[in-house]
Amino acid sequence: MDAVYGPGMRDSSRLTRRAALGLTAAALPLAAASPASAATTVVGGERLARGGIQVRGATGLPKKITAQAWLLADCDSGEVLASYNAHRRLPPASTLKMLFADTVLKKFERSGRYTVKDSDISDVPSGSSLVGIKPGITYTVEQLWQGVFLRSGNDAVHVLSHMNGGLAKTVAEMQAKAVDLQALDTHVVSPDGFDHKGQVSSAYDLTLFARHGLKDEEFRGYCGTRTADFPAGGKKTFQIQNTDRLLTGAWGLGVYKGLIGVKNGYTSHAGNTFTGAATRGGRTLLVTVMHPAAGSNAVYEQTAALLDWGFGNGSSAQSVGLLVDPLSEGGASASASPSKGAAGASGMSAAAAGSSKPSPWRLAEGGAGTLALLGAGAWALRRRRRTAVAAAATAAEPDSRDPRVSDPGDTPAG
Repeated sequence: MDAVYGPGMRDSSRLTRRAALGLTAAALPLAAASPASAATTVVGGERLARGGIQVRGATGLPKKITAQAWLLADCDSGEVLASYNAHRRLPPASTLKMLFADTVLKKFERSGRYTVKDSDISDVPSGSSLVGIKPGITYTVEQLWQGVFLRSGNDAVHVLSHMNGGLAKTVAEMQAKAVDLQALDTHVVSPDGFDHKGQVSSAYDLTLFARHGLKDEEFRGYCGTRTADFPAGGKKTFQIQNTDRLLTGAWGLGVYKGLIGVKNGYTSHAGNTFTGAATRGGRTLLVTVMHPAAGSNAVYEQTAALLDWGFGNGSSAQSVGLLVDPLSEGGASASASPSKGAAGASGMSAAAAGSSKPSPWRLAEGGAGTLALLGAGAWALRRRRRTAVAAAATAAEPDSRDPRVSDPGDTPAG
């Protein structure tokens, strides 16, 4: 499985001009399948599309939750215990790496070895969070996944994507996996979660990704690992630490009792996002928090508050929805429901819907993945009754981004 090392690392955050132009024609049909124009299916129950906090049979929810969307669910039963804007489409940042792992993790033996080429990391976007992969060094598959889960390394994601056949193929497979998981709020543009127009997910979908991943022993092991030694070349190594602050107790936070993972993320456009899971008394709860008010610890503090409530007052909560099972595992196909008050919760903003100039990432996605994606989507979506269309957009998203900063919440500087 070793690759031949190619000299001369190229500093580039874009696909080559030739590649972009060559893929333009193939990418055009993708615009017709944009989530912005598709009928919205209320997956998990009509109540999850309503505006406002959804909770039943329990009181005392934390009052200082500033997130634009959040969800609390029982991992085993899939029952949603409380939520707010569960299906609102928002940029996911590095939490999208959970879907990447759901898609690619089982394709390579963890003991396999791979020598990184210059071309494997030449397309990592500028400003990305990195684990520190270098061309010419041979890594085990296990070490690459540690780079993904612990350091949120976009360089590790790109290496694994190229091992998988390329970025476009991986993006298409991730989108098809999202369809199978019935994560219909999610639109994948890049495998690493970096800011790209049109790349969105929801608190509901991210919780689906986490729940599915935690069923796998390797996924569970990686996301719960606090530290690991990472190759530095020759016989040298350096230690990497998980950027999940509730897992490690970093940046003034204590270790959350019973936490088992899962994934955090930050970009200047997406803000902070986090999906966490904790087990107490034999019960595992999942929480996803997206885009709280400013403060690098806010996403963790609000996750901890919701988990505390779930293990406390929330133990009497009655279900307001359900995390559905994958279609490939016998899950019932979700049916569309009227989504009263869901305009702001489920609609895609104009910024997220894309622009008149498709990015090279979307061109790559269309060039290699459109047929696979549309085929998988049509197979699943033909089984759904479409009785409602979410017509309004989410709250306006900022147009200005700092291209130099991505995932500072996933790095020691964040």
